[in-house]
Amino acid sequence: MTQQVIAFQGTPGAYSDLACRDACPGWKTLPCRSFAEAIDAVHDGRADLAMLACENSLAGRVPDIHTLLPAAGLHIVGEHFQRVEHCLLVVPGTRMDQVKRVHTHPVAMEQIRKLIATYHLTPVTEFDTAGAAELVALWNMPEEAAVASSLAAELYGLEILKRNVEDASHNTTRFYIASRTPQRPPAESPHVMTTLIFSVGNVPGSLYKVLGGFATNGVNMTRLESYMSGETFAATRFLMDVEGHPEDKRLGKALAELEFFAESAKILGVYKQSPFRHHMPHKGQDTQRSTPANAISG
Repeated sequence: MTQQVIAFQGTPGAYSDLACRDACPGWKTLPCRSFAEAIDAVHDGRADLAMLACENSLAGRVPDIHTLLPAAGLHIVGEHFQRVEHCLLVVPGTRMDQVKRVHTHPVAMEQIRKLIATYHLTPVTEFDTAGAAELVALWNMPEEAAVASSLAAELYGLEILKRNVEDASHNTTRFYIASRTPQRPPAESPHVMTTLIFSVGNVPGSLYKVLGGFATNGVNMTRLESYMSGETFAATRFLMDVEGHPEDKRLGKALAELEFFAESAKILGVYKQSPFRHHMPHKGQDTQRSTPANAISG
């Protein structure tokens, strides 16, 4: 039996790689240089699925996804939440007092300010977290350390000197899982998400009319982000996540109102919610590491 493949943007050992392994145990992961390349890998059959980061609890939305997904021709078939647990990686045998410089991605660097200040480390930004780990392994010098995932330590033969060095314990990235073919759950399934994109004219009240149906029909909206369409200032595009199945009575009515008032609308995916949503902590509590999404077949 041919091993199934899931593509991701990044270097082997990146958090997206870890997300793929957690969501699809036993699958082969395919590193890609960009989101577009990961999408192309699914289109041309080199991968069965793509793991696409869409938002982070600290950094906010991930750029490019809103422009790539509508034109990609792929379908969102699942979601996955990955807890970002930064580890300080060093050459085996290195002591903390030997470390002088820390290498990692710029976003990760902003999340380890306490570590840098406590040990008076010199920050050096790199292309990505796993790439920083690869460099530290290549240099083989105790003065150099990387901040990356535990998977990166395993892949590049590094030692984890400190775990969970991030300043915020709730750092979590959400991913869309995309496929060539839709895998909609049955209409009567509980805990379903629908993702869609729509555009409205740049006139007073247009967004209010489009969204009114969700409020009057009691549909919970979990994400709404606006983007300029690129070629004109006369219309605005929105990406939306809502709870429910399009064949549900309430969501069906809300979508009918949206389609009536919107200039264009397209459903990008209907899929099961990640179990992570049902274990989200209340405000003030720490999040725990994500459990496998199990939102896809196979």
